Amino acid sequence: MRDDTTQDLTGLNTLGLVSHAAHYFRLESEQQLPMVTQWRQMTGGLIYVLGGGSNLILRERLSRPVVHNVLKGIRLIEETAEAYIVEAAGGEVWHDFVATCIRNGWYGLENLALIPGTVGACPVQNIGAYGVEVMDRIDSVHTWDLAQGQCRLFSTQDCAFSYRDSLFKKPAGQGYLITAVRFRLPKQWAPVISYPDLKNDPELAQNATPQKIFDVVCRVRQAKLPDPAKIGNAGSFFKNPIVSAAKQSQLKTDYPALVSYPQTDGSYKLAAGWMIEQCGWKGRSLGPVGMHDRQALVLVNHGGATATDVLGLADAVIASTQQKFDVTLEREPVLFD
Repeated sequence: MRDDTTQDLTGLNTLGLVSHAAHYFRLESEQQLPMVTQWRQMTGGLIYVLGGGSNLILRERLSRPVVHNVLKGIRLIEETAEAYIVEAAGGEVWHDFVATCIRNGWYGLENLALIPGTVGACPVQNIGAYGVEVMDRIDSVHTWDLAQGQCRLFSTQDCAFSYRDSLFKKPAGQGYLITAVRFRLPKQWAPVISYPDLKNDPELAQNATPQKIFDVVCRVRQAKLPDPAKIGNAGSFFKNPIVSAAKQSQLKTDYPALVSYPQTDGSYKLAAGWMIEQCGWKGRSLGPVGMHDRQALVLVNHGGATATDVLGLADAVIASTQQKFDVTLEREPVLFD
């Protein structure tokens, strides 16, 4: 673990925002965890945990010290008649972990291929794509209690998962550093190809194998979403809002082309990207940031942007959709300030 006087974080967040941390620790081994607790106590008890930096908005200078979780390791913990229990360390790159599972015959995560970030971040955001949420595959989340200086295990029920949310995004869960996540991957695998991009793909029509789904998801995401290595972005920037059936009906009357998806509880999920495009933001910029010209849900950094630029554009988009549809959008990325 290294403590630098200052650390440039510009290259450690996928939005590519200009940012510096006054204190930065690189966590490479679980043996260093007690040192993190000691450091936390010395710095007033408040720290940020950084993974792949893929779902973050970083201020120009962070007020809290940063622990960079780069813990590595993937292993098969247990094999039952029904499932494989696979553990991945928090610092593993998420997409690489999914690819490793496919190679080893551990299926169930293929719909989540090419999502940026680390394994440790996946339960925080309850990442999801193409009909699968990671909460459906998680067996347990292993953490280090930063205040108590001890390990703590969270079951899926403990994690309080919901749409793009979990305990770990709330104040009560931010005192835990996720060291590893265990996944329960079913041996009786069944393809999930209900989303149009997968359902209508000719490669999946006859024989939807895990590898084929993985490949198609990668191809679709690459066609729709910009590569953070080429242009700074955090993927989908806004959550798809959930509204009542009555609200969806009213909007459908006013906007017949409204894109919405019925939920099991009778509510509807609206396509935030469609709404943003209807407000004229697709391909439009404010200063060094803008909404992508191929996917209106993605906010991009054209170069040299700061958190102030990002939040300014986000607020403008939220105001537009509120005015037009009377629906409030909520951003996905977490703000570190």
